[in-house]
Amino acid sequence: MPEQSEFSPTERLLALWRHLELRAAYVATPIPGDLAELAARHPDRIAGAVLCVPSRLDPAPFTNIAARLLLIAAERGPSAESSTRAVAALPAARSITLAGYDAPGSWADAVADRTAEIAAAMTGFLTRLSAGGQAADPPRAPASEGEHAGITYRIRGAGPALILLPFFLAPSQWEPAITELARHFSVITLGGPHLGGVASLEDRANNRSYEAMFHALIDRIAPRPGEAILEVGCGSGALVRRLARRLGGANSLTAADVNPFLLREAQALARTEGLDSAIRFEQANAERLPFADRSFDCVYSVTVLEECDADRALAEIARVLRPGGRAGIAVRALDMKQWWNLDLPPAVLAKSDTPPYSVAPNGVADRSLYPRMRSAGFVDIGCFPTLVTLDRPGGPIWRNREDHVLSLLTAAERAHWQAACARAAAAGLLFMAHPLHCVVGAKPAA
Repeated sequence: MPEQSEFSPTERLLALWRHLELRAAYVATPIPGDLAELAARHPDRIAGAVLCVPSRLDPAPFTNIAARLLLIAAERGPSAESSTRAVAALPAARSITLAGYDAPGSWADAVADRTAEIAAAMTGFLTRLSAGGQAADPPRAPASEGEHAGITYRIRGAGPALILLPFFLAPSQWEPAITELARHFSVITLGGPHLGGVASLEDRANNRSYEAMFHALIDRIAPRPGEAILEVGCGSGALVRRLARRLGGANSLTAADVNPFLLREAQALARTEGLDSAIRFEQANAERLPFADRSFDCVYSVTVLEECDADRALAEIARVLRPGGRAGIAVRALDMKQWWNLDLPPAVLAKSDTPPYSVAPNGVADRSLYPRMRSAGFVDIGCFPTLVTLDRPGGPIWRNREDHVLSLLTAAERAHWQAACARAAAAGLLFMAHPLHCVVGAKPAA
């Protein structure tokens, strides 16, 4: 038997099905990649599925369950684009569009924003499936909450099982709709480090070049023993845990995030690694940090300013820094191409080298980061655009990138892509790289 750490997300989900004594369940997810392998290889375990405002969607793995698939899409944004292509590829699937709704990226809080519509669409669709003979089993769990195969679960309500996989960055997750859904189903919300945004953030941080980028950022910030350090937008805590191990208790570390779900997961991971006493976790909005002026000597933020008002966040970072303090910022570089180490026809290359667009209206994901730092009052600015490499094909962050490309390809182009991936994998050279804009600056010492 493999070690539990070697289990795939699909193996973990199947183990959870067995633990809950489910032959088949209804499932809903905003991240199709978390469900794709289960849908493709074990379609009988899914009585019905809902893809809720997905921003990255490769429709091919869902062919076997298309007739019992509901796609809920935004009217604008990445979800609208990926969903339109998926509907064309899966004509047997049902779809609805949330009129007027714009989901700019994976942080869109869709269930909070459109609670009644989403709950009603899911309930109506799954109830019709049940009436048509596609019924899910009720769970038989030893307790209403627990952990199995590395997945945490909580059960509310009664009736057929409706399993809700985590959103990527949505602060509210599924919570606003739970009460209504639990009137009709045994609603089983999942968590843990192997699903959703937590899995992607942890996987990304484990890539060696990403870790090197982070250490280069910290090297340039150069925290001295005793200095207080703040991370703005810590997510799963993957980076602040690395920093805690690197500094060995020499500094006070505070990790802040607007997302209560991610903070709970970050605290659990820190406890697992024995680092909970080394890191103070705080719920905080990057645009309105709940810290006094001049509270920290060093502040850093990695791929967060794309998702908020970047200028307000930079002003807040400057406010909470002490004079002479340093700030390090990294954002995705959507003004530069991403790169796959694949031999591709020009038409496929043209579709694959453009990074997926995911930026809030006032966010920053281009070289304007550098003059924004200057405008926020920082001095001694050092800029270093950086390439990071993803070299674990099939991992959560790889799927996040590849699913976007696959959704753009025709059947013939997809065959070229898969053949090129197979050749690169056989040579041990299957990887991709994408750019980040990185900058470090100091608050004037006056």
